[in-house]
Amino acid sequence: MRLERPREWGACWLALEMWNFLGLDNFWSKHLTPSRKGTNWLNVLKTLVTYRWISAGSEWRLHRQWFKSSAMADLLGEDDSIALDDTLYRCLDLLHAPKKDLFSFLSERWKTLFNISYDVLLYDLTSTYFEADSKDNERLKKFGYSRDKRSDCVQVVIALIVTKEGFPVAYEVMPGNTQDRTTLPEFLKKIETVYGKLNRLWIMDRGIPTEESLKKMREHNADYLVGTPRGKLSKLEKQLLKEPWKKVQENVKVKLIREEKELYILTFSNGRRDKERSMRQRRLRNLLLRSILLKYL
Repeated sequence: MRLERPREWGACWLALEMWNFLGLDNFWSKHLTPSRKGTNWLNVLKTLVTYRWISAGSEWRLHRQWFKSSAMADLLGEDDSIALDDTLYRCLDLLHAPKKDLFSFLSERWKTLFNISYDVLLYDLTSTYFEADSKDNERLKKFGYSRDKRSDCVQVVIALIVTKEGFPVAYEVMPGNTQDRTTLPEFLKKIETVYGKLNRLWIMDRGIPTEESLKKMREHNADYLVGTPRGKLSKLEKQLLKEPWKKVQENVKVKLIREEKELYILTFSNGRRDKERSMRQRRLRNLLLRSILLKYL
């Protein structure tokens, strides 16, 4: 007995079953028609998505290694041509245009399958940098504030909105020098267009909204939960000291202050306290070790 060209079949089959369960063929068949040379872009996309689910990595790795060790060719009735590196990259380019329609389609599927609501949305930004600065996408790749502490590298800023269950409902890639507080108005407009305006709570870091954008949200009766600027907290200190603590969860208690239409919440968490204490101790330990090393060098 001899084993020849073993391939991963079960996970690939299950991924395609999940694809069919979500009804993604109904959407993508309208946007990815076969090319004039006969390339079935729908099957290329299925290969990319299955690869991401099972063994996420680069398109180059998919082309050189993963596709041959999988049963995708057998399951899709295709040959190795759908996993050529240039074919994979060209397929990714085709996915940008229907992005807005895709999120609308997925939102309806999520509502139907999982009873997902969009009453609580979390909005945050991150950045990713490039080690090598090529001439591609110069409009996006800019020097800016680096969350990765790599101010020497060009980067892009990525904005993402997710539900409380973790489902993404929108994202955007922006120039690397984009300031956080300038991104919110456009996203508010985008989400209201796709998901409506009613009964929604926005959760954001304190660095994202400006007072002007919060004022506009109040004018549109939009609710939000956002970190209060430290300067504002110092003005509320005396009032907060007078208020009693209210236990809301095990190891979590709050104080509430209402000013006009704003409700301020001061939260105390034993878990957060222990985490920050551990972080300070670790930094202090590193500083002590560094000072000892400098002393004996």
